[in-house]
Amino acid sequence: MPGFGLRINSTWILLLGIFHSCFSNYSEDQCSWRGSGLSQEQGSVEQISLHCSEGTLDWLYPKGALRLTLTPRLSPMGAVGPGGGGSSGVITACVKPSEQFHGAQLYLERDGVLELLVGDRIESSPPPRVRCFSWTPGERLALFVQATPHQDISRRIASFRYELRGDWTARMSLDSNSISTEDACRPCNDTEILMAVCTSDFVVRGNIRSVEEDETLRAAVIKVSATRVFRQKYTLFTSNSRLASRGEIRTLLQCGVKPGPGSFLFTGRVHFGEAWLGCAPRYKDFLRTYTVAKAAQQIPCELPVD
Repeated sequence: MPGFGLRINSTWILLLGIFHSCFSNYSEDQCSWRGSGLSQEQGSVEQISLHCSEGTLDWLYPKGALRLTLTPRLSPMGAVGPGGGGSSGVITACVKPSEQFHGAQLYLERDGVLELLVGDRIESSPPPRVRCFSWTPGERLALFVQATPHQDISRRIASFRYELRGDWTARMSLDSNSISTEDACRPCNDTEILMAVCTSDFVVRGNIRSVEEDETLRAAVIKVSATRVFRQKYTLFTSNSRLASRGEIRTLLQCGVKPGPGSFLFTGRVHFGEAWLGCAPRYKDFLRTYTVAKAAQQIPCELPVD
């Protein structure tokens, strides 16, 4: 019966579509993707497009390859994520592989040329580092994830988080290989301090309790007692009592931050859920700069200072 055969074919097409969707799914907001190599042919390349300033990719049982394009929805001012966009139009992205990143290699594809960002890990190797890269509108750029041959793929998962920023300055970069110590560690000038107060993810007055090392990130972890939280986009500084709030801020290890007396104004960005230091003048120096600029009506935004 012709109609019966047509119904069988339609049913198989429907079942195959359902099967594939079970192993390959975008999040509802199209910020993240989760899929499985079990639904891919050997040697095939699946095309993926994500449209947010941050998200995740989880590839279970990698087989074949993925080609991921990041096309964030831009605001009228060209901003991408927290912090807004720079006048240059440059977009900076960072990827943070999971500690269990196995079974694939992650490449940056720029104008058809591949650059290795993250290699396939073996059990004894250290956790992969955050890698950052930048591009300008018009450049052809994508992330290429290629499965590596393994007889047993049952425990292989290639997973990473990504973040994009329209104006991600060198001093806030997590990829310490891409910047010089001089650029990352120099003190902010008055203009940069006043702008940081307006554009940072957190603005906090506080004291340095101690400084520790994070060997995984090769960063210094500044333990801060915050006497006043002017703004925090995420919950970074918390208190369980009437005492000062406490939190942690990271900066590059080579900047040589040491604990010491005095009150500071800490500003910066949040990357992958962690606070990273931007400008941090002594509070008395900031107050003097802010007072002079306000009197001259040259402050980009107001802060309820003491």
